[in-house]
Amino acid sequence: MSASAFLGVEKSLCGRAWRARACDDRVALALAERFSLPEIVGRVLAGRGVGIAEAEAFLDPTLRRLLPDPSHLKDMDQAVERLVRAIQRDEAVAVFGDYDVDGATSSALIRRFFAAVGARLAVYIPDRLKEGYGPNAPALKRLKEQGIAVVVTVDCGITAHGPLAQARACGLDVVVIDHHVGEPALPPAVAVVDPNRLDEVSPHRQLAAVGVAFLLIVGLNRALRRAGWYSDARPEPELMQWLDLVALGTVADVVPLTGVNRALVRQGLAVMARRANTGLAALADVAGLKQAPEAYHLGFVLGPRVNAGGRVGEAELGARLLGSDDPGEAAAIARHLDQLNRERQAIERQVLEDAIARIDADGGPGAVAHASGDGWHPGVIGIVASRMKERYGRPAMVTAIGADGIGKGSGRSVGGADMGSAVVAARQAGLLINGGGHAMAAGWTVARDRVPDFVAFVAERLGGRDGGPPMAVTEIDATLQPLGATPALASALARLEPYGAGNPRPVFALPDLRVTWSNVVGGGDGNAGHVRCALAGTGGGRLNAIAFRAAGTALGQALMAPNGPPLHLAGCVKLDTWNGEERVQLVIEDGARV
Repeated sequence: MSASAFLGVEKSLCGRAWRARACDDRVALALAERFSLPEIVGRVLAGRGVGIAEAEAFLDPTLRRLLPDPSHLKDMDQAVERLVRAIQRDEAVAVFGDYDVDGATSSALIRRFFAAVGARLAVYIPDRLKEGYGPNAPALKRLKEQGIAVVVTVDCGITAHGPLAQARACGLDVVVIDHHVGEPALPPAVAVVDPNRLDEVSPHRQLAAVGVAFLLIVGLNRALRRAGWYSDARPEPELMQWLDLVALGTVADVVPLTGVNRALVRQGLAVMARRANTGLAALADVAGLKQAPEAYHLGFVLGPRVNAGGRVGEAELGARLLGSDDPGEAAAIARHLDQLNRERQAIERQVLEDAIARIDADGGPGAVAHASGDGWHPGVIGIVASRMKERYGRPAMVTAIGADGIGKGSGRSVGGADMGSAVVAARQAGLLINGGGHAMAAGWTVARDRVPDFVAFVAERLGGRDGGPPMAVTEIDATLQPLGATPALASALARLEPYGAGNPRPVFALPDLRVTWSNVVGGGDGNAGHVRCALAGTGGGRLNAIAFRAAGTALGQALMAPNGPPLHLAGCVKLDTWNGEERVQLVIEDGARV
């Protein structure tokens, strides 16, 4: 990829360098011709590494084509065999889930499958503040004392060596279903199913835990069918009905929407649009989501509300909501989660302000943006880390120090910087009490006096090898003129959805635009308003646009100067339906003065 600045923009109004996304022009043209696409859409595909051989599956991601055989994952057959035996013998089984969306959806998915096949299942979600992340020995022992024979950990367990050893010692069988980075030594369990086991050869390492859980129930369903479990009185369940849960967990966990994940999310969005899940329908109503959901709504509207229980409230609320078929119960939980989400937003704003002030007071971030503070709420530090990553354009880490001097931390990374592996390495080096994660996100527990050494260790691994931190960049797919931003183009681009991690929404640069009208909409409750505006191109054509949460920023100030100097703007093209009329709107992500 050329290092030259796109349109000469080395530092935009958002503090980013503009770079052209790498693209093979010959492949782009061949894709456009073969699949009858506009040439600019062929360029977008090629820029995401999609070649002629992969294009059909990318444009039409079906589970029939992309869903792998569950048995290809190491230990999957052992996991299936133990759980089938538990179902046949009517043994009590429990799911031990993480408190985030991936854990909640995984727990609800397995709960719904067990209920459908007439088997017993309890769900246990640990309290973030009292118990921390992952399996803990006291909770596992209590489950054993309550008569549980088998525990299935979901979205956790791959690094829980001590607790799982104690579970085995007390006679509890454990099946680990996870997707986080493991170590050479696996925890003691009946089965450890994780596409990111170091000895795993699966090509599906991008799966979220809920994707692995879906493969588990596919394997269970197949084994139960072969065992003659199903009958007229106990019919085989339709697994596709639960893909809405798989889609929500996959998008909310920010794993790459490539390969089988594209099919799971594409099909899951279609299922979600039917509003068959009582809990999800109640949550959509509380959030005011009236349209057919897109990946954006899963990640930024529904996901945060499911997460709110685990962050600042009751950890099990998300899993309870997603597993409920009682409209009254679901509505009450959804309202409670919505209120908890508002509380979470207020706490998050305060912690973010404190973190930014500390980083800026120290002269700005280094290779990694890190801040720590006493008394910060550990339930919001992951979101704060995400906001810091966006602000500083580099990996970000936040550590909340408790009264006992122990810090709970969370980090978010950028492409090409594997934070999960760095945190695992830090734990192996003795810098952490606990820690793990995957490439884009990680969590840790650390003593106060080890924080500086830990941060330096991660910074060296993520940013020290090339002499500096990853550069904040806006990648441009192509240049577009207002006259070219048509409904037909927006419809063609919709074939590339769902957009998200690993398949970013296409960003186009529109040069030499003038703002003819603008105002601020939304905002309040401590949130920045959105700048809505009308744009005119020098070669003709007009375009409506919006820049979300831009009021008060350098970008927003430039847009709020109608008839001012021309701007280069970068953003995404989408259809905006108003009063039954479809119009194209530019969602502005960045800008630069000409």
